[in-house]
Amino acid sequence: MDYNRPDLKKARKRTFDKTLELEFKLDEKYYHIGDNKKYNVITFGCQGNEADSEVMSGILEQMGFTNSCKEDADVLIINTCAIRENAEDRFYGTVGGLKALKMKKKDMIICICGCMAQEEKTITKILEKYPQIDVVFGTHNIHMLPEYIYRAQNTNNRIIEVYSTEGSIVEKLPHTRLSNKKAWVNIMFGCDEFCTYCIVPYTRGKERSRRPQEIIKEVEGLVKDGYLEITLLGQNVNAYGKDFKDIDYTFSNLLLDLSDTGIERIRYTTSHPRDLDIETMKAMQRKNIMPHLHLPVQSGSNAILKRMNRKYTHEEYLEKIKKLKDLNPDISITTDIIVGFPGETEEDFLDTLRLCEEVDYEGAFTFIYSPREGTPAAKYSDQIDPKVSHDRLDRLHEVINSGYLKGNKRFEEKVVKVLVDGTSKNDPNMLCGYSEHNKLVNFKGNKDHIGSIVNVKINEAKTWFLIGEEVE
Repeated sequence: MDYNRPDLKKARKRTFDKTLELEFKLDEKYYHIGDNKKYNVITFGCQGNEADSEVMSGILEQMGFTNSCKEDADVLIINTCAIRENAEDRFYGTVGGLKALKMKKKDMIICICGCMAQEEKTITKILEKYPQIDVVFGTHNIHMLPEYIYRAQNTNNRIIEVYSTEGSIVEKLPHTRLSNKKAWVNIMFGCDEFCTYCIVPYTRGKERSRRPQEIIKEVEGLVKDGYLEITLLGQNVNAYGKDFKDIDYTFSNLLLDLSDTGIERIRYTTSHPRDLDIETMKAMQRKNIMPHLHLPVQSGSNAILKRMNRKYTHEEYLEKIKKLKDLNPDISITTDIIVGFPGETEEDFLDTLRLCEEVDYEGAFTFIYSPREGTPAAKYSDQIDPKVSHDRLDRLHEVINSGYLKGNKRFEEKVVKVLVDGTSKNDPNMLCGYSEHNKLVNFKGNKDHIGSIVNVKINEAKTWFLIGEEVE
């Protein structure tokens, strides 16, 4: 069988020529092949994967499919994540459980996509052990989903179409958004940072920015449709626009232009400390750009940062934090931290703890280093004993949780603005939503206000959330 399989060597040999820009238009022959049929999308991983799943749902609904549970689906898509080993384990557990379902519904089409699909080892394993999978495609060709469904319905051939390319940009893609008030907005794709622990630059391609007019048009449409909050997405949003050859337009310019669209709230993720500049810090002074920044540091040790290829030092990171707080004194800062990176000594770890206390983080995603096949760090000989890594993670949690609670307590007895998502998962009599500082708030309020921004007085701060009541 002639498959287009991923090739890590090709993925490494990227060029930085002009990005190919395409427009999606569904071919007439695909319009009704989903009529009276159902689909389901299972998503693992980051916000970027969630945004991709919304696009695939939009494409399938253009084809006539309607959303349903996985047991009733005629087309089932699993959108995968390759960032850590536990995400891959969850995927294999999920797909293994589909064997019985596929035997019951022999005409069901099971598709695999996302970052794991871009890995050579994944394709090898699927070919050897998972005959229930019909279609595999990667991160660069989501727009070709209609063709793959069509081929799968009309042939008995397994389809594997994974491109190890720099990547293109496809505009005019449909979306079926999970919320009618909050939206993901991709502003760029790919990554050029090549941190030694990360597979993303190989699975997502080179950094490539969408044209500002396309992003602005999308956000203006969201405002018109009643959306209140957008989150701008990219592997490194601070590098936005640096690949443009014909215009001088960077992330700060985009933030200011989007601020003028009238959208109530603008958030963004993820930032890279090296590319965070003073113009972006100043742009965050705009009222509708939320006072929260997630700025992954990964380690506080200069030696480990160098081994990670992060391209900044402990001191440079702190200097940017100081400038950010000088310009935005009320800002909440969160981060990502990896412990147990190869070669990390106790002193290296203590440098990380010291940095956490210096920055005063109000939350963090914390991880034990997970080797990713194909990355430089996976070949480092000085891997850390798992017991040591787990001990360091526990000690890190103590510091982070203390900062989380401290950051929350500063809002006690204050009134904050909350975009109401719905009822609390733990108490249907309480509402929940997020404040401007990205704090989860559970509160007593009017259920008619779900989907609105309301004032909430904070009565009590817990480590993970705030408790309050709606006020006029």
